[in-house]
Amino acid sequence: MSVKILAIESSCDDTGAAVLVDGKVLSNHIANQKIHEQYGGVVPELASRAHQENIVPVVDIALKTAGVKREELSAIAFTQSPGLIGSLLVGSCFAKSMAMALDIPLIGVHHMQAHVLANFIDDPKPDFPFLCLTVSGGHTQIVLCESPLRMRVIGETLDDAAGEAFDKSAKILGLPYPGGPLIDKYAKTGNPYRFKFTEPKIPELNFSFSGLKTGILYFLQENQQKNPDFIQENLADICASIQERIISILLNKVVKASEETGIRDIAIAGGVSANSGLRSALEVYGKKYHWRTFIPKFEYCTDNAGMIAITAYYKFLAGDFAGLDAVPTARAAF
Repeated sequence: MSVKILAIESSCDDTGAAVLVDGKVLSNHIANQKIHEQYGGVVPELASRAHQENIVPVVDIALKTAGVKREELSAIAFTQSPGLIGSLLVGSCFAKSMAMALDIPLIGVHHMQAHVLANFIDDPKPDFPFLCLTVSGGHTQIVLCESPLRMRVIGETLDDAAGEAFDKSAKILGLPYPGGPLIDKYAKTGNPYRFKFTEPKIPELNFSFSGLKTGILYFLQENQQKNPDFIQENLADICASIQERIISILLNKVVKASEETGIRDIAIAGGVSANSGLRSALEVYGKKYHWRTFIPKFEYCTDNAGMIAITAYYKFLAGDFAGLDAVPTARAAF
């Protein structure tokens, strides 16, 4: 009998629904929330309200696109953690209600584990064990993946995440929210070696980006005192230089992790893995260090239900189900 799973993602401000059949994602739909742009960041209360408005139509579209009826579903999956608690509650309550109504299993999924397994939605897929650099607005981790359901974090940020470094740098530059993609856009026409930013000396495989953000702020303040139009006149080079430093911090740690573990299958995941500079740099590092590199399609990098679906598929095969008493949590380890 075919395994047909409806997956729901509602960890932040995007409402996602996907349908998977026998390990293949047939539909993956997202409703974005533009309202947060005027506030310069996600407003949790507004996000949870928008999820309530979007979840039914998004689920309907996902099922219709996949050609799957509710009665044919084998299980319902949802993002259980981490994320904004109000947003998670909308997705979890909907999933519980639907699973109970259809009398089918419920599967809770860890959002960061799902980002890693986004690399298994399409071919080629990495072999186990592999290393995954998972980078987003809230997380920066190097994950050693031993099987689809067995992963451990061997390096992580001690303060800010890489995605936050991109967004905060963009805010300092006066770019609108979300700023990370704009830095990527302007960096394409800039000189990444025009301005030098210090790489923090953090022990082992961990990261730190708070010092870099402070260094960027002081650099801009100093130069604007000399020339008020410094940012406008040098925007592309500034963005390229910021992006180059963030990427080098990330990949230099991956090099170290590969050398320490002997693993040469290297993947990236998370929202920042949609950054064109990081994607290109990974390919360059891959050739230099003889890695096999894996990068998800753009649609599976940012928050989406397709990655929740593929993770739920492996959990379904393992019989790893959640009860109706499953509680979403804002923070949770793998």
